Amino acid sequence: MRRHLADWAVAHGLATQTDAAGNLLIRKPASVGCEGRPGVILQAHLDMVCQANSGIAHDFDKDPISSVERDGWLVAEDTTLGADNGIGVALAMAVLEAGDLVHPDIEVLFTVDEEVGMGGAHGLQPGLLRGTRMLNLDTEEWGEFYLGCAGGCDVSVKRHCLTEPVPSGYRGRRIAVSGLRGGHSGGDIHLGRGNANKLLVRLLRRLEKITDARLVAFAGGTARNALAREAWAVVATPAADDAVVEAFLTTTQALYRDELAGVDDDVTITASPAEAATSVNLGDQSDLLAALYVAPHGVRTMSVAFPAVVETSNNLGVIALENGEFSANLMVRSLRGSGTQLLADEIACLFSLAGCQIAISGEYPGWTPNPQSPLLALCREVFQREFGTEATVKVIHAGLECGVIGSKYPDLDTVSLGPTIRGAHAPGERVEIETVAQSWRLLKALLAAL
Repeated sequence: MRRHLADWAVAHGLATQTDAAGNLLIRKPASVGCEGRPGVILQAHLDMVCQANSGIAHDFDKDPISSVERDGWLVAEDTTLGADNGIGVALAMAVLEAGDLVHPDIEVLFTVDEEVGMGGAHGLQPGLLRGTRMLNLDTEEWGEFYLGCAGGCDVSVKRHCLTEPVPSGYRGRRIAVSGLRGGHSGGDIHLGRGNANKLLVRLLRRLEKITDARLVAFAGGTARNALAREAWAVVATPAADDAVVEAFLTTTQALYRDELAGVDDDVTITASPAEAATSVNLGDQSDLLAALYVAPHGVRTMSVAFPAVVETSNNLGVIALENGEFSANLMVRSLRGSGTQLLADEIACLFSLAGCQIAISGEYPGWTPNPQSPLLALCREVFQREFGTEATVKVIHAGLECGVIGSKYPDLDTVSLGPTIRGAHAPGERVEIETVAQSWRLLKALLAAL
């Protein structure tokens, strides 16, 4: 993608530069009469979260995204769409391509690996950027300017478990939790949506109380920054308890649907035959399921300084257990660096009690709001003039690269904007088409004002 965009820029007579982290910088000189004005940076990230519904054979390395237009939205029904942050990239490309805009010197910064851990922003070298104002194009709500966001880190845990033969007379089952909406682990964490990992662990803990359940394997979630939509486990139970197990699964599905009514109405529990030759030692199984059962997921605290904004949260994103090798990834977010550290340390202590090895990595700073930002004042003025209404200013719990970039360029004045996107990081992701046009209109007006 970076190579394609660099070639495209050169074909348009624009200068390009790629830094050691792999970020692409494209420069466009000021329009006639605007030479010497302070420059502006447009920033977006090149990567997307690749998620597909189960049963959908989609190779994100090769297959194009299948999208449809419905009721004013562009939608990918069975995969993620990539509007996060493809629309930001497209807006910046449109600025680079247009020959009739009024603008100062422009630098377009396309970062890499934002969804993986903000690797591009972390690797951005000081002194590369010349502009003093930056418009981040990764906002997902039209009519809002973002002025701050959470920081965070990853907590990865792993453990080798002893295994033993499954007793004779036991039957293997693959028990799956599916049908959940999923979503963004930051932007949607407060909506109370089900986490397939937590629901399946809860199911297994209850199953242990009614029969001799032996855990063979577990797989849940596919991305650390996406709410887990699906999870499955292979479990062996005495064949004599088949009727009890089937009845339990039926009542558990009914319980989950009642608890998640209006949020995740389609949560589904299915069971199918599975091979079960060896299982995790019962002591190790108890340790792991207990730790996962009490592991935090969801909102920990709400912000006092910014009402209705989540301050600290955790997402139990990915769990894997195969042939006795266990691993899990949890993503902590907080508006406070101390909040990130506290919750990450709590999680580390919890899993250390279960005999796990712990690694805390990928720390990134939050973006501290500056309500006195001159760029924000200009953005609000231009929005009012163009659309006849006031824009909303928000601090969000999701992570943006602005904080990381700002730590390398402390004098940079930054505001984030963009069109309305729903369901980012989950199949069914969609972008509202009209708000893309409005974002383009706003961006052109802002460049002229700058």
